[in-house]
Amino acid sequence: MMIGFINAFAEMFSLENVKWDDVLTATYETLYMTVISTVFTFIFGLVLGIILFLSSKSGHAASSPVYGVTAFLVNLFRAIPFIILIILLIPFTKVVMGTIMGSQGALPALIIGASPFYARLVEIGLKEIDKGVIEAAESMGAGTWTIIRKVLLPESLPALISGITVTAIMLVGSTAIAGVIGAGGLGNLAYMVGFTRNQSDVTLVATVVILVIVFIIQILGDLTAKAVDKR
Repeated sequence: MMIGFINAFAEMFSLENVKWDDVLTATYETLYMTVISTVFTFIFGLVLGIILFLSSKSGHAASSPVYGVTAFLVNLFRAIPFIILIILLIPFTKVVMGTIMGSQGALPALIIGASPFYARLVEIGLKEIDKGVIEAAESMGAGTWTIIRKVLLPESLPALISGITVTAIMLVGSTAIAGVIGAGGLGNLAYMVGFTRNQSDVTLVATVVILVIVFIIQILGDLTAKAVDKR
């Protein structure tokens, strides 16, 4: 048993089955899916989060139709497991993207799955803003758009950056799940080559690259949030 374990361990670190061109291609696909989905998630999640915050400002959130509908949709899509969401969105994805395969086919599910999550983080970040600052802007006659642009976004910027950092890391994990069912990327490489062909060294390399991507995103996010935090 010990010999078998040692052999398996040695095979994992031998890297003899690793084709580096395939690793580079898979890394590009993962980065492509992560970057594109993060950008659109930031936009849609920010809009949804602002709507949630503004429609609940009166303190009677339950009586606000806008808040009720938005919160329901956000909670609904947050509750659906990602792999099931991919399957449910197949008709929508085919119409919008023209394909359900590859990196392109994974984007709608990634964006729709992550936007509600980020919207809640945005709402939480906006609620942490000192109410006195908002009330001061309102007392000076500032309109809703001015308050959003001059008060809400600048005051909550560190929280927004921290939130999108967490969301981007979650999206890296989601691309790995999408890769298992044909979206490409490092998840596809780890499963289709590493697991199904019993090439543990390929799985190891794919895992290490994913970890490196996650660490880079976290470091960049932390540095950016710290740089814009004026408190």
